[in-house]
Amino acid sequence: MAVVLTIAASSIIPLRSEAQCAMCTLNAENSTKEGNTQGKGLNDGILFLLAMPFIIGAGIGILWYKKYRVKPQRKFL
Repeated sequence: MAVVLTIAASSIIPLRSEAQCAMCTLNAENSTKEGNTQGKGLNDGILFLLAMPFIIGAGIGILWYKKYRVKPQRKFL
């Protein structure tokens, strides 16, 4: 069953896709010409959007680790 689902899912996914729409590509190309710094802001925004899921995941991981870790019990002689 899993093999059939994998084959069906892979046949639906397009083999080639574009990274940006035409408007975003044109904006990015024009914003880096002649020393403009608008392209830097666009890149910073993309990095911010990329980093947020990792920061949220790390926060959840830290909370999970602190809540469920087993503290070693000390034996007194």
